[in-house]
Amino acid sequence: MLTFLRQPLVLFTLFTVAVLSIVLLLYSVAASAPDAPDNQLKVTTGNSLPGTAARLAELVPARDTSAAIPADAATILARKQIPILCYHQLRNWRTRDSEMAKTYIVEEENFRNQIKMLADSGYHTILPDELYDYLVHNKPLPEKPVMLTFDDTNLDHYKVAAPVLEQYGFKGVFFVMTVSLGRPNYMSKAQVKALSDSGHIIGSHTWDHQNVKKYEPKDWITQIENPSRQLQEITGKPVQYFAYPFGLWNEQAIPELKKRNFKAAFQLATSRDASEPLFTIRRIIASGYWSPRQLHNSMINSF
Repeated sequence: MLTFLRQPLVLFTLFTVAVLSIVLLLYSVAASAPDAPDNQLKVTTGNSLPGTAARLAELVPARDTSAAIPADAATILARKQIPILCYHQLRNWRTRDSEMAKTYIVEEENFRNQIKMLADSGYHTILPDELYDYLVHNKPLPEKPVMLTFDDTNLDHYKVAAPVLEQYGFKGVFFVMTVSLGRPNYMSKAQVKALSDSGHIIGSHTWDHQNVKKYEPKDWITQIENPSRQLQEITGKPVQYFAYPFGLWNEQAIPELKKRNFKAAFQLATSRDASEPLFTIRRIIASGYWSPRQLHNSMINSF
């Protein structure tokens, strides 16, 4: 018997039978096994690789990189503009107020009615970061967005505007001249911080409202750097948005603002710069002569 098993042909035959038996056993086990759960990967070989690639694509969704690529100037200019209102003084007119001055002075009751109109009309206030993300990354905004901005640090921004905004769940942007902090009829540092702590945005409006078109090199420190540092110390937050005094700007101002870490700047109603739309965002002055209906019509016509 041992002699028989030592013959090469017999050994080869027995080896082949053993291998075939193992292969058949493995095949039968694999065929009877349940399908792999959806959250597990199946082992594939040979021509099944394309199927594996498709399965991996389902399990690991492709990353959307469109939002990570900043829009260029042409794309930003092509997006629909958002209504942005600019308020100055909120008080009743006085006999000594000139006709021109009344444009910048919205009487208290009229202001309340204007904000009520916005709320009743379904508007939602947005803040500069939301506007920036919309313009640069095409992120969605709430239905009927509007931005409310307040220039010059007037005390009535804190005493009149903030409570009315709070009543309707609105938020605003307050552009502060730091020279006026703590002076009569202007906000104090504590009031500016309180606005920031309540979710409003504090932006820079220079030190003492000088026209940026006339700045010399030293003025960028006095008018921009120092006020930004002071406002950050007051609020504990970086100052990233700027409003040009008088709404006036020039091309030379924009790189200076960028060097000082501003993300965007706001002018008034003139045309935006074709190369720098983020630093020439348009606003309209909410005139003291406008009723709520006239304000709404101006918003629609201007934006």
